[in-house]
Amino acid sequence: MCRVSRSVWIHTRTTEWWDSVVPTFTEAQWIKNLRMSKDTFLYLCRRLQPKRIAIALWKLATNSEYRSISHLFGVGVATVCHCVHDFCSSVEKVLMQEVIQLPNSEKLKEMATYFECRWGLPQCVGAFDGSHIPILGPEEYHIEYFNRKGWHSIILQAVVDGRGLFWNVFLGAPGNLHDARVLRLSGLWDLVDRGLLLPDVTKNICGHDVGYYVLGDAAYPLKSWLMKPFTDNGRLTPQQLVYNHKTSRARVVVENAFGRLKGGWRCLLKRNDCNTHKNRALVIACCVLHNLCEMNGDEFREEWVTGTFNQPDGALSSTVEAEGLDARTGLMKLFTTM
Repeated sequence: MCRVSRSVWIHTRTTEWWDSVVPTFTEAQWIKNLRMSKDTFLYLCRRLQPKRIAIALWKLATNSEYRSISHLFGVGVATVCHCVHDFCSSVEKVLMQEVIQLPNSEKLKEMATYFECRWGLPQCVGAFDGSHIPILGPEEYHIEYFNRKGWHSIILQAVVDGRGLFWNVFLGAPGNLHDARVLRLSGLWDLVDRGLLLPDVTKNICGHDVGYYVLGDAAYPLKSWLMKPFTDNGRLTPQQLVYNHKTSRARVVVENAFGRLKGGWRCLLKRNDCNTHKNRALVIACCVLHNLCEMNGDEFREEWVTGTFNQPDGALSSTVEAEGLDARTGLMKLFTTM
């Protein structure tokens, strides 16, 4: 029987591009191809493995096909897949707790000062919203993941500070859930209601005691710690209109954060052919990378954002409570006297 050498069937790969070309990258090329500066990349390399990191970043940043990335780096397609999933899993386990943290009392005070100086909103410590992440329809309960936009997704709920850094993320709720329901499931609601997140630090604003709060859109309920706009029924008072304008202008920080997240890490714009668990690690890794790049002042190119902004989801919520009304009234009076 004629035996054919195995080498005939093996595709010879070259690592010349990685070994020779990448070391000559300019700073602009690092930003363009890997969505981060060389310094940020080297920081990751000190914690993880350089070439595997570069392969994973290339996939997350460009959403290129696995086969094209395998040719570029001179490795097998399966290796690319393993690199991406191993990297995302490692980032979630090793870096997430360092980079995305619930704020302590000192940090809350700092965030409130920034919001007040930047947008004139006293006691505000963040803004939050939800964004849909495309997925393959799961075999089980696939209807629950089919969102009102007509495709399968999981929901990323995030809270950001005034600079657009994530300080809390919750991921995995099925795409057909209302934003207010996702908030209840996330654990953030329970933390605040039990007094484990926002300390009882209040300011008297126009005769109303206002504690720390975050900004949400009309889909969320009004709470003492969650300020939402007045529902525009065509009969809003001038004071209410001013309040809506000022809070909406500040809340754009979370919309911008989602735009920059998806613009920088374009794998989030199209469904990824992996299960929900691996998708979760991938999205969390992108959130961590977003924070790292923002904290290090890495260049972000506005053309990356085109078509990525999150659209409002869910019907309006009319849920209110007395404490929330009191705080919102105080802020409304303040804004119309400024």
